[in-house]
Amino acid sequence: MQGRYELLIKNEDAMVALGGHLAEALGDQGIVFLHGDLGAGKTTFCRGVLRHLGHQGAVKSPTYTLVEPYEVNNHKVYHFDLYRLADPEELEFIGGRDYFSEAALCLVEWPTRGQGELPEADLDITFAYHSFDQSELSGRKATIVAVTDKGKRALETIRALQGGG
Repeated sequence: MQGRYELLIKNEDAMVALGGHLAEALGDQGIVFLHGDLGAGKTTFCRGVLRHLGHQGAVKSPTYTLVEPYEVNNHKVYHFDLYRLADPEELEFIGGRDYFSEAALCLVEWPTRGQGELPEADLDITFAYHSFDQSELSGRKATIVAVTDKGKRALETIRALQGGG
């Protein structure tokens, strides 16, 4: 079962709001793959997820540590950045299987670097630069694809929260 939703994100606040909508839609558990060029908004989106759950501190991409764990108001969130992963098997060395087997929300930037070692995502989100007026890059386009039944239900909730019916 697959569903697809595309939307335009005009600024950072809108990206953070989209992250909040994902947190509301998935709640405590799910796997989300995040694709996009450097600077496309993946970490800003993750900040929106964590802010919605009540996290007050900084949210930065765990580029060198590969994973940053958060426990916020009884929610476990694991923010992965696999950009520097040399081999997908490195996930096993950091206990990747354990992270994904817990009741947690797992946000995975650069998931193609972990191909073969990652479980199936519920949602697959791609962020791309987007020009609204053809004169400058002024926003982002998000394409959200539901891969599982849980992802489809979450996608329907996100669409409703975004006002996309």
